[in-house]
Amino acid sequence: MRSVDDLTARARIRDAALERFGADGVAGTSVRAIAAAAGVSPALVLHHFGSKEGLRQACDEHVLAAIRSGSGDGGVIEPGALGEMLNAATPVRRYLGRSLLEGSEAATAMFTEIVDATQRWLADGEEQGWVKPATDARARAVTYVAWLLAPLVLSDQVGRLLGGDVAETETSLRGARAGLEMLTGGLFTDDRWLSAFTAVITKGQGG
Repeated sequence: MRSVDDLTARARIRDAALERFGADGVAGTSVRAIAAAAGVSPALVLHHFGSKEGLRQACDEHVLAAIRSGSGDGGVIEPGALGEMLNAATPVRRYLGRSLLEGSEAATAMFTEIVDATQRWLADGEEQGWVKPATDARARAVTYVAWLLAPLVLSDQVGRLLGGDVAETETSLRGARAGLEMLTGGLFTDDRWLSAFTAVITKGQGG
């Protein structure tokens, strides 16, 4: 997440905030704690960001920029771009999971943007033939992103059963591989469950 040119005091403060916000949440993190983690004074934090809210907004923008950096023309997320970004940056994974859990306005906007880009990516995949058609493209995109990000929101429970911290690469990759296997090869050997579900929905709609 850092480049050689991104080692300024402002960037160090932002990176420290990503870690502290991701670990303890925005409400549970003080400006003083962020300053200590960054090795600067609280006054310098306020000088650069104005307030803790301003710092949170900078973190949101940084995470969104990381996601967009894996996008192709028109903002369409390329295959694996979001997953690669998450696998490469532990603080970003924790921060994104905590933001989604707390349900901030910024997190809501971030989730929507990820879903929008994913829907375009999947539609492009349909045209190119590497994604199967869906009866509800929007629901497919929402579900796909929800599956991808759910381990971050349910980190304690998922990590407990997978035997590690889901924000760490080894555990994250274990879950991601299982998900890709299901998405690529399928889970069920026939359509009995889909047919049964469709029949229930049709009956409920008076069909």
